[in-house]
Amino acid sequence: MREIVLDTETTGLEPESGHRIVEIGCVEIENLLPTGRTFHVYLNPERDMPAEAEAVHGLSADFLADKPRFREIVDDFLDFIGEAPLVIHNAAFDMRFLNAELVRAGREPLPPSRAVDTLALARTRFPGANNTLDALCTRFGIDLAAREKHGALLDSELLAAVYLHLKGGLQPGLELAANAALPGRGEGIDPEWTPPPRPRPLPPRLTEQERRAHEDMVRSLGDKALWRRFG
Repeated sequence: MREIVLDTETTGLEPESGHRIVEIGCVEIENLLPTGRTFHVYLNPERDMPAEAEAVHGLSADFLADKPRFREIVDDFLDFIGEAPLVIHNAAFDMRFLNAELVRAGREPLPPSRAVDTLALARTRFPGANNTLDALCTRFGIDLAAREKHGALLDSELLAAVYLHLKGGLQPGLELAANAALPGRGEGIDPEWTPPPRPRPLPPRLTEQERRAHEDMVRSLGDKALWRRFG
């Protein structure tokens, strides 16, 4: 299944108050594994940059002055995300900003049903815990060394790793798929391969003493034992 892990950086907290997106980062994953395809763009917000926002992501008005406007990259953005679900941490925040930009550019807003909120997933799995992206990375042992400030693409890459853990971690089949996707790995693997039968059956784990004790217990139940009536 194709999904897009997405993050934005903005000039503030309220699109209704005129705050704008200044960075979008997307990472494509298939069956929970990154494909290597990304989408990343800095945007000119056509307004000033509040100091408190710049302190979070480090993007100044001067740096963004020659960057494209959202309306100039909207087609590329929509082409990249396609119809895939959007995996977002605290999805309501980013979806509000994305939809404000889309409406401003004369496009249809994205339905809320497209968002997979990893914050909600984390709160279900770790109720009452600190479930920020940083906290989840620490909990799952994901390296945060490169994260000096918030950045949309880096945060999307970190969130993709967090999402894998929230969905259950690497399963044997996923690990095999990951290895097969790497150069020089997984070549010659037969998808129909199954392990051969054991040359000798495993010995029973039940001791003779435990078996006799179980039989005595069943005998003491008489007709009340369901496996006597339906066995």
